[in-house]
Parts: sequence; structure tokens; C-alpha cells
Amino acid sequence: MRVAFTFPGQGSQAVGMTQKMAESFEEARLVLEEVDEALSRNLSKLMAEGPIEELTLTANTQPALMAASMVSVRVLEKQGGFSLADKAEFVAGHSLGEYSALTAIGALSLSDSARLLRLRGQAMQRAVPEGQGAMAALLGLEMPVVQDVCAKAAVAEDGSMQVCEVANDNAPGQIVVSGHAEAIDRAIGLAKDAGAKRGLKLPVSAPFHCSLMGPAAEEMAEALAKANIAALRTPVVANVLAEAYQDETKTADLLVQQVTGRVRWAESVAWMAGQGVTHAVEMGSGKVLSGLNRRIAKDLTSLNLDGPEDLDKVLEALNG
Repeated sequence: MRVAFTFPGQGSQAVGMTQKMAESFEEARLVLEEVDEALSRNLSKLMAEGPIEELTLTANTQPALMAASMVSVRVLEKQGGFSLADKAEFVAGHSLGEYSALTAIGALSLSDSARLLRLRGQAMQRAVPEGQGAMAALLGLEMPVVQDVCAKAAVAEDGSMQVCEVANDNAPGQIVVSGHAEAIDRAIGLAKDAGAKRGLKLPVSAPFHCSLMGPAAEEMAEALAKANIAALRTPVVANVLAEAYQDETKTADLLVQQVTGRVRWAESVAWMAGQGVTHAVEMGSGKVLSGLNRRIAKDLTSLNLDGPEDLDKVLEALNG
């Protein structure tokens, strides 16, 4: 058995996440206390009680989802009596989840990761004035068709060029585009004309993972240049590479590239399966990645560790 641990990104947040874990395990409470202290705010209360509108603000969502993932990591390690880094062939995270993956193997400290993700969320929000950017999921189209749609949608009615780019390659037939709001509206119409099953505008506050995020990438480059990044005990599958690396001197640059670059999730999961990974365990809130992973690599056994009720099944699989 070869195991990869995966870490979710924005969209997996939910009011009440980690609450059962915190009620059941001291190690879960310690994670939440450390994140609260690092951010000098009661983020754990927001995670537990909401409101969802505040939790969904990207500067809150990003550290909150990392904290939820690390709750699952610390509970698994304490209850299983092992280190996740020693069990894993690879770790991989979807967008902000790449920070969670690095934190899970000790390359980033929990406190540093929380502060970096808060800054990342704030920088992304600052990069584009509210209402000027958008994202949409285009369902039922293959990548070459979506790229053609983006190229056409980028041309405004007056002939000027706007941004419309592929942001996330999530799974076969599920591709997310990002850019100027007007261009995204055009892309939805063009996608339907091209045979898309659906074009769905996403409820996000900024156009992530496209060239409009250039100012945010500059902010993160400055912050990551000062960050303490330790050795990678486990190979990390980077979003922008869709394959693993283990040289920590590359980490900061890859995380900067990720701000404007495509999340190559479908390719990343297919690559891990091609390296012999048999089990993917999603760590943290929800089951979004588990659903995507089953569509990408049908022979991959997908598990998730969100609450105490998942623990025995995951431990049984890992010790089997």
C-alpha cells in the first residue's frame, strides 16, 4: 500500500468544522489555540459558530482550512502513534492546501503557515477591486475546448483584451476559469455554445489563479523570502508542477508561482496514481478532493478524515 495525503482548498469550509474533533481530542484543541494565538484573534470561534459570510472571506477561509487540516493531522498522528511524514509517499494540497501539506510534514510551522495564509488571502483580495474579477466552473468540456473558449472570451466587444484563463483543472470535465468579470460572463456563454453541460459562476471574492493576481504574487514573494522553510521530509506534489519535488530551496518560488498559476489537480492526482499510490487520504474539512480523486483515478482508494467518526476507518486502512 502506498499512501498520499491530500489537503483541501477554498470551498471546503463549513461552520462547525473541527468542532467534534476539538470536543474529543486535546491535540485538536491545541492546534486551534496555537492558530488563534498566531493570528491574535479567535478564529476557532468563527470556525465553530460562523457566520458563514465571515468565514468565507478569503483572509479567514485560508488559515481556517489549514487549521482544520492540521487538526486532522495531529489527531491521526497522536491516536495512530506515527508521523504522517513517515507514512506518506507524497503530500499534495489544492491551492491553499499546499501550505497545509507543507505544514503537515514540518516544512512550515503551524504559526507561520497561519500568518502566511492570512496574508495570502488579504493580498489576493487587494489585488483586484471588488466586482472587477470573477471565476466560473465549466462542466463537461475538455481542456483544449476550454482554452479555445478562454482565448475568444478574452476579446471584449470593443476589441480590447481582458483576462480569461484556466485557473483550476480539477477533474475530467470540471475546469475553472478566472479573470475579468465581463470576460468570464462571455466564457460561460461560449462554453454553453461549445457543448458544456453547465457554466456556473462561483461565489468567490476575487479571481484567483490568473494573471490578475500579479500584485498578490509580489506580496507573497516578499513574505516567503523571509519565511523559515525546513527540509521536506516527504516529497510534495506542487500545484504548478503536477509532480513531486523535495528540494526546500524551491518551495518559496513554487508557492509564489501558484498565486497566478493553474492548479493542476487532475494531473497531480493522475501523476501520483502513476507512481503507484493506492490510497489518497483527504485531511480536513469536507470530501471535495475525495470526490475529485475518484473521478481522476478510478482505482485509487479515497478516504477522508474530517471528524472522530472517520478515524477508525482511516487508521485501519493505514495499518492494514
